[in-house]
Amino acid sequence: MGPINELWEILTLVTVVVLGGLALLVALVRGRGGDSATLPPAGTRREEDSDVLTEERPEPSGEVENRGGGVAVEEPEAPAPTLERPDSARGRLQRLRARLARSNNAIGNALLALLSRGGLSEQDWEDVEDTLLASDLGVEATQELVDSLRTQVKVDGTTDAAQVKQWLHDDLLRLVDPTLDRRIAASREGEHPAVILVVGVNGTGKTTTVGKLGRVLVAEDKDVLFGAADTFRAAAADQLQTWGERVGVPTVRSHTEGADPASVAYDAVKGGVDAEVDVVLVDTAGRLHTKRGLMDELGKIKRVVEKVAPVGEVLLVLDATTGQNGMRQAEEFAREVAITGIVLTKMDGTAKGGIVVNVQRKLGVPVKLIGLGEGPDDLAPFDPEAFVSAIVG
Repeated sequence: MGPINELWEILTLVTVVVLGGLALLVALVRGRGGDSATLPPAGTRREEDSDVLTEERPEPSGEVENRGGGVAVEEPEAPAPTLERPDSARGRLQRLRARLARSNNAIGNALLALLSRGGLSEQDWEDVEDTLLASDLGVEATQELVDSLRTQVKVDGTTDAAQVKQWLHDDLLRLVDPTLDRRIAASREGEHPAVILVVGVNGTGKTTTVGKLGRVLVAEDKDVLFGAADTFRAAAADQLQTWGERVGVPTVRSHTEGADPASVAYDAVKGGVDAEVDVVLVDTAGRLHTKRGLMDELGKIKRVVEKVAPVGEVLLVLDATTGQNGMRQAEEFAREVAITGIVLTKMDGTAKGGIVVNVQRKLGVPVKLIGLGEGPDDLAPFDPEAFVSAIVG
């Protein structure tokens, strides 16, 4: 038993020494790694190349942004859009009379030069007729005017330019007819807004005329709504909406190209009734007067709209520079819908003033508005006296 006891004593001693060594090794390892295992307090960071701890700055929040350098700059608010205030319709034609005169007084000057010669021959009177016909006055009105002037020259026997000018002024004014009612039906009737349909071929300035007429009515403190029923021309609805946004006029439109124009017109008038506006202006699709199917569509639009509210005005837009072609357009449109008034555009170009007389006689309705330029307020109520004065000078 002696040797066995000695072996157990040796094993016990070795075990104690090994365990003690392991405990000492663990203690040494913990002591050396203590600093690296310690995490910095929350909210601090260690610089990449330094042992210095730096406090983290919280990021700014809310509507103020830190732009650097510790300076906080407030974001400016976007300014609200400013609506335009259109010029009053009163006096527009007088303001634009000079522009009208530049386009048309060549006719008056030519007539005065002929009539003031004295001893007028048959050839001279034929020249007077040719000048009037070239102004788009029309054959019937030209013959009336020449007959009247010939009689006055023969009876009075004068060649005084001032007297001849007065005769010419008076006869032209009579032909233009200042007795016609040229007011626009733009007042509410009971529970219904005034409804104005605007028709014409493409290229006459129809959609632009709707936008400009809206400005005229806004200047008269009317509450207006646009109906963009020209659904066959891609840009027409966008164009009309832009006109409306400038003066605070809402636009009812379809975002589907080729949508039913009558449906859009109906929705616009229904919206006008619900919103209790004063006037609904409906821009219809431009069409050639020779296209029967498209012309029939105009009648449909009018019938559909009148299920909601009566149509008080149907304005035909004509390009004053188109002469006899414009007259044919006018006659075809008048057959399809009851035209109540004419808008003559582009009167500041190569237009001939006689078309005013001609179209009124052909249709039996008055010229109510004329366009005298490209500016947003260059649409004016037609004033017979100012118009004739601009021609004669």
